[in-house]
Amino acid sequence: MNLRKTMLCGCGCCPPVGLSRRNLLGAAAGAAASALVCDSPAMAAAPAKGKGIIDVHHHVVPPFYVQENKERIAASRGGAISPEWLNWSPELALETMDAHGVEAGVLSYSSPGIWFGKADEARVLARRCNEYAIDLCNKHKGRFGLFATIPVPDVEGSLKEIEYALDTLKADGIGIFTSYPEGWLGDAKFDPVLQELNHRKAVVFVHPTTPNCCRTLLKDVPPLINEVTVDTSRTITNLLFTGALNRFRDIKFIFCHGGGSIPMVWGRMQGQAPADIAQKVPDGIENTLKRLHYDIAGTTYKPAIAALKTLVPTSQILFGSDNPFVPMKETAGGYPNVGFSRKEMQAISRDNALNLLPRFRT
Repeated sequence: MNLRKTMLCGCGCCPPVGLSRRNLLGAAAGAAASALVCDSPAMAAAPAKGKGIIDVHHHVVPPFYVQENKERIAASRGGAISPEWLNWSPELALETMDAHGVEAGVLSYSSPGIWFGKADEARVLARRCNEYAIDLCNKHKGRFGLFATIPVPDVEGSLKEIEYALDTLKADGIGIFTSYPEGWLGDAKFDPVLQELNHRKAVVFVHPTTPNCCRTLLKDVPPLINEVTVDTSRTITNLLFTGALNRFRDIKFIFCHGGGSIPMVWGRMQGQAPADIAQKVPDGIENTLKRLHYDIAGTTYKPAIAALKTLVPTSQILFGSDNPFVPMKETAGGYPNVGFSRKEMQAISRDNALNLLPRFRT
């Protein structure tokens, strides 16, 4: 692709000629990906409606949240807060999206989230965070969606916030974490929350976190390298082996980072499964894994994608960036180069998300 020619074309899918150097560099990284979801071979500075990428793993960082929880955020991140936490703004998010042909980002909250041990505080913080995010959706129509946060493991508070988020705020789904101090998804204590989400046939975005048990296992290795992806694998395995994925089969789960190490260990699951696995997973482990959804944030490398594609159909794979904590260019610039066909790129960039998220269909 001739990037200069692409940048100068006058269609609704192209960046304006007056791009800043920063935007130009970002656009170069994402041009190949964005071209596949446009009618013309070009990407958008302000992506034309119905043309751009839909990013299902896009974080929101309200300034009040950071200001009030600096020490908690730092503790969850090895003692320091990265610039991405401090510098985030809606304007910067939109600028980054425009530079990489992303039409819409579904907002969600990254670890450590809003649960810090006190139910009353978590309920208030969840409500404030969700209302902040939905205001952005309303102000920038078509550019943002929302996976609302809830105060798990406070069951009563979570049920109330699910009702408010889905019925009043009209959020696109609910965002939860792989684990909490009380345990992993699949544990019986979380069943009332999953039961309500199942009743509503909700889209549930499951973001990984680093459990307290595993933050200092390797003193020279940041837990974000191994523990984040492993916690996704832990919670999927627990949901399988406790039968939760069968009991709550109407939940439309999205798991991050290509499912963590699930493509590598699913064979071991089958070989080492308990004797009653057929009752808990009547469809079989492989078939159950195939109906879950997986984003590709931080996973746009040939070995990881090859493993994921071998396990699940392309219809279950979604574009996710992990913005702002992972540079948008890593996914937007990386996934055109890992062996996806043009048709697969179209599905992953946009079509698969449209099947889950009605907000972006009109």
